[in-house]
Amino acid sequence: MVPEFAQLLLNDSALYQGTLILFISLLLSKIAPLPRAAQPLVAFNLIAKEMALKVNRRNRSHSQQVIAGALSALLLVVPFWAIIAFMLQLAAFPWFFEFVILYICLNDENFNLVADEVNRALNQEDKARARTMLLPWLTRDTKELTEVGLSKATIEKLVTAPVYGTVASVLFFIIGGASLVLAARMLKQLELCWVPINPKFRYFSRPVYWLNTVLFALPSWLWNLSLAIQGGPKSLATLFKPVALNGRIYHELQTCAIAASVLNIELGGPMKFNGVRVNTTKLNYGPLPKQNAIRDAIKLTRVTHLIWISFVVLIPLIWAGLRYLQIG
Repeated sequence: MVPEFAQLLLNDSALYQGTLILFISLLLSKIAPLPRAAQPLVAFNLIAKEMALKVNRRNRSHSQQVIAGALSALLLVVPFWAIIAFMLQLAAFPWFFEFVILYICLNDENFNLVADEVNRALNQEDKARARTMLLPWLTRDTKELTEVGLSKATIEKLVTAPVYGTVASVLFFIIGGASLVLAARMLKQLELCWVPINPKFRYFSRPVYWLNTVLFALPSWLWNLSLAIQGGPKSLATLFKPVALNGRIYHELQTCAIAASVLNIELGGPMKFNGVRVNTTKLNYGPLPKQNAIRDAIKLTRVTHLIWISFVVLIPLIWAGLRYLQIG
């Protein structure tokens, strides 16, 4: 029986190798993240900003801005992705490059460390330090944020980052490997750079936003479900009440609504982009965030991450158990 079981395990080696790559990537992204300045996706973000400065003209018609956004996204994503995907196919040890790609795509997962530092700064009433720490992570204005605004911004980033980090990486790696994870992450990075609710990118970012709405619908829903089950029936009910903004549903707002429900706080509300005020839906599920609301949000996301890591580990173990029963 042992040789037969060993042979079955060998036949499924791709499954176990993929699980190991995923698990180590998730683990290292938490305990040994790259410094933000050294992250390739941050450099990609800078290129995207420069591209937008050159081709995004507000005086053009809406359709021209949409076309410019679509062509810019193609020009930024396709060449870089094609080169890396081609190199991945030619690599003698593709598992190593798959690990590197996943590790890079997961580096926003270390925002919980920044969130903890922001919480400490707010506890010490050092709002200037909190704003400085948040500035590289957000595209919205931070210089005028109050203590409540800083708490809200930190919590919202904390609970939405895993959608395109942990959850998308796990699902897309299972479906299409590291190449699909990279393509999805690059598209999401463009959306984070060209924020759809920023008036400056209202039409320019629309093609990327539409594509990401479809692409990240399942990861968003699964992450929202992972959050909602920790808040009981009330939070689960929020899962089925889409939050709309200007007639359009934003998955990030839905995620924030569920997190607000679980934490019993208020999130959302007005934001500023380049000095322009944008009114977003207030998510009233309790009082304004208090001093340790960020710490509670960190605990919430930590538990949810453990759920997903457990999923990554348990699936191959269950499969191996079924294989063993098959020959028993």
